[in-house]
Amino acid sequence: MSEPASISQGIAARYAQALFDLSKEGAALKALKADTDALDAALTASADLRDMIASPLLTREDQSRAIVAVATRLGLSALSVNTLALMASKRRLFVLPQLVADLRARIAEEKGEVTAEVASAVALTAEQAQALAETLKASVGKTVKLKTTVDESLIGGLVVKVGSKMIDTSIRSKLASLQNAMKEVG
Repeated sequence: MSEPASISQGIAARYAQALFDLSKEGAALKALKADTDALDAALTASADLRDMIASPLLTREDQSRAIVAVATRLGLSALSVNTLALMASKRRLFVLPQLVADLRARIAEEKGEVTAEVASAVALTAEQAQALAETLKASVGKTVKLKTTVDESLIGGLVVKVGSKMIDTSIRSKLASLQNAMKEVG
């Protein structure tokens, strides 16, 4: 991780910890999850929002007014709105994507959940996704939420990442290891 990225991660982690602790103390974790989902969706959908949080040209006051307007429009809780306003006043809105990711991880950990990133050559059916989630739950011991993507270059099979573990059963990796074995022979 580069130094600026680790600094951003550290800033985001401090705000996320404070927001999470205050929400937990006030029994508002459900509202925090909804706020996190809404912010994530807004950041994904709006290039203007991403530009606004990263813009050095906007004043603190302009950023604060803009983020409070967006947060109010999204229906975020007062605690989240106040946190975003504070971040704007400190010129820290640029860490909003890291804040959202950190909050998701904290909420999942609190619920005893873990997220598995799954890449497959074709889209998984609901039954396949359910069976995979159950298998991973038995292996990990926690409820597993799947984040699936399609990568046609895998040819077939899956690549599953859970935490620091990766399981690669793709045809692409099997062909690559066969190719390496053939190079050693000849």
